[in-house]
Amino acid sequence: MDTPDTPDTPDALETRELRYFLAVAEELHFGRAAERLGMAQPPLSRAIQRLERRLGVSLLQRNRRGVALTDAGEMLLHEGRAALDATTAAARRTRRAGGADRPGGSRNRLVLAVKAGAFHELLHKLLDAYAAEPDAAEIEVLPSGTCEQEEMLRDGRADAALMHKPFNSLAGFDSEELMTEGQIAVLPAGHPLAAHRTLSLADVSNIPGLPLARWARNGTYPPGPGPEIHDQTQLAQLIALGRTVAVFPDSARTWLWAEHTAVPLTDAPPVVTHIAWPAHSRSLALARLVRTATRL
Repeated sequence: MDTPDTPDTPDALETRELRYFLAVAEELHFGRAAERLGMAQPPLSRAIQRLERRLGVSLLQRNRRGVALTDAGEMLLHEGRAALDATTAAARRTRRAGGADRPGGSRNRLVLAVKAGAFHELLHKLLDAYAAEPDAAEIEVLPSGTCEQEEMLRDGRADAALMHKPFNSLAGFDSEELMTEGQIAVLPAGHPLAAHRTLSLADVSNIPGLPLARWARNGTYPPGPGPEIHDQTQLAQLIALGRTVAVFPDSARTWLWAEHTAVPLTDAPPVVTHIAWPAHSRSLALARLVRTATRL
């Protein structure tokens, strides 16, 4: 059964159309995309053809081995992801504002995304100072991976995030700078380099038998021999076992084990911590949280 007709105007796109197209664009195969969407392949193919006719462009190049994206298709893939994130974010924040996302919970609630294991002192100060504010909202702290805060803000899982440059991108967000700190190399305590007072980035970038840990960014791990890291506990254990080394902001010292040693890096760029939020936000509770953060 085909889906209902979509608007005739070429400048209007429905979220259903975007989901259909993104599934095909990401799978580059109609069969796999249909399976992912839980539908038959023929109506999916017809839906994409209708979308192409209405937009007046070819989005896909079809051949026997699958499909490839045209330049127009690449554009819609990029823009479509952002558009779906925006609609998902609107729904999530609306439900949170009305308390529908957590029955029985507070309707005056903000979600703050933070990198797991970082910013302990800053986070404690922020939460304590904000809790003392009149009409303070409930703050739910949402731990995340190294670069997940950006996605959490864009898709509505978080209302604000503690992010740090140069690791996080602040593009598309409003932000306020909170603190600046140096970087450290976290090594196994028994490694010869752990006895040094300082190290350089070159010193830790190619240690025989101790490759740098690799974190995913946008779902993709950078190339290299180091282990793929999924969470902080895994990383801490691998460092303690002498399997990897990692570079962190100086504030990461708070979660180190006895089996770890932190050595300052002399030439690593400073890490600047920001509180960031969606540029279009009109939340008074969020505005109060940001104001509190900038006063710390």
